Amino acid sequence: MTASERGILLLCCGMGGGTARPLSAAAFRDLQRRVLQGPGAGEGDVTAAALLDLGCAPAEAAEIVGLLSRERALDGYLEAARQLGLFPLTRLTPGYPAALREKLGAACPPVFFCAGDPALLRGPFVGLAGSRRLTAAGGAFARQAGRLAAAEGFTLVTGGAVGADSAALAACLEHGGRAVVFVPDQLRRRRNLAGPRCLVCSEGGWDLPFSAARACARNRYIHMLGGRTLIAQTGFERGGTWQGAAENLRRGWSQLCVHDDGSPGAKALIARGATAVDRLTSIRALQPDQLGLFCARFEEKGS
Repeated sequence: MTASERGILLLCCGMGGGTARPLSAAAFRDLQRRVLQGPGAGEGDVTAAALLDLGCAPAEAAEIVGLLSRERALDGYLEAARQLGLFPLTRLTPGYPAALREKLGAACPPVFFCAGDPALLRGPFVGLAGSRRLTAAGGAFARQAGRLAAAEGFTLVTGGAVGADSAALAACLEHGGRAVVFVPDQLRRRRNLAGPRCLVCSEGGWDLPFSAARACARNRYIHMLGGRTLIAQTGFERGGTWQGAAENLRRGWSQLCVHDDGSPGAKALIARGATAVDRLTSIRALQPDQLGLFCARFEEKGS
């Protein structure tokens, strides 16, 4: 691990509830900008005086210096992670998802903690999101998405929640596929999902609890990582699946393909520009100009 990677961990990693509060992504981005634009472009030690010269307020400078002094705490935190089979992946680490850098720039997450094989971050990817409480048709679509991801050589990206996420993940792995799972809660409690064909990632630390903000961020990464994202089932103007899909349409992170199940949520997303999918027979074949080609209602055989 390089000194720069350790610096990111010191500044941005929670390291448990008993230590100093790390920098937010926005605060880290602002600090990075100041350092790169300042005299010396980041050369030399980071001291309170140097931070004041960069325009930091005294309290902010003291906070940053305090975070950087947590060397012993970081060593203990990393050793505890190692014993659990977990490892950090910073934005400077080789293998960090290129799509997140490209689509978020300086706002990309400074650090993830992971369990599994980091080579799975090479892709190619297809994202999958959907409701926790699935209809029979929504569950069939999610499982078909998982099977097709495995058959067509995509790495499935999903969120590890009950419902659509779990249905697609199980189908993908059962058929020999690969998956990357972003979780918004404690990685140490979700590491059982990890394996040679499944990488589990949690932003900011391996022991951070669930929060709504982390769940929203997780949804964005699912939409950003691949060239297309499938929505198995969604509510209308409510819930994380809807919010992530609507934001994707606004920002153009990936091609959004929605299971056209006749629900108000699906109709609304399709009206806003999502690709309608009645019958999912191939992920690779899905293109925006193929609207209307999937005219038979989705029926899964053998399930």
